[in-house]
Amino acid sequence: MEELAVKAEILDENAVSRAITRISFEIIERSKGADNLCLIGIYSRGAVLAKRIAAKIAENEGREIPTGLLDITPFRDDERRRGENDASRIDFDITGKHVVIIDDVIFTGRSARAAMDALVSRGRPKVIQLAVLIDRGHRELPIRADYIGKNLPTSHSEKVRVMVKEIDGADKVVICEAAENGASG
Repeated sequence: MEELAVKAEILDENAVSRAITRISFEIIERSKGADNLCLIGIYSRGAVLAKRIAAKIAENEGREIPTGLLDITPFRDDERRRGENDASRIDFDITGKHVVIIDDVIFTGRSARAAMDALVSRGRPKVIQLAVLIDRGHRELPIRADYIGKNLPTSHSEKVRVMVKEIDGADKVVICEAAENGASG
């Protein structure tokens, strides 16, 4: 695994929490409430963020929001793995629903495209939207996020790492660069 050197912390725990709250309110506002709304988080950090956004919406709307986990691996165009087991957990029908896909970072747009393919293979949502914590630019496909926690222009050599307590033990977003010749710093 490539060693990464942290260049800068972009969001701390409080900023991550504020971004999630803002995205939650924007989803409620643009959806005109929580009727017919469901959230689908892309495994793994997108799924964590989806649960948090669902909890915020439930807190404000007084009702639970159907939330699922989507494994896009079988639908990726860069790693053909069609024979693999699909680890998705979507225990509700998405047909006719307003679906918001949640991911941690949008970069080239290929994960979002794979997520849409995966969803359409399960039903026909009325609307599909995309929410991301970080939009770092550099699209290779004509895909944009509808809800964005933070726009973060980056170079191709930089990596954006979203960390969540449930997986990484801390909530924060950092920019890293690949360490040259094993050096860190």
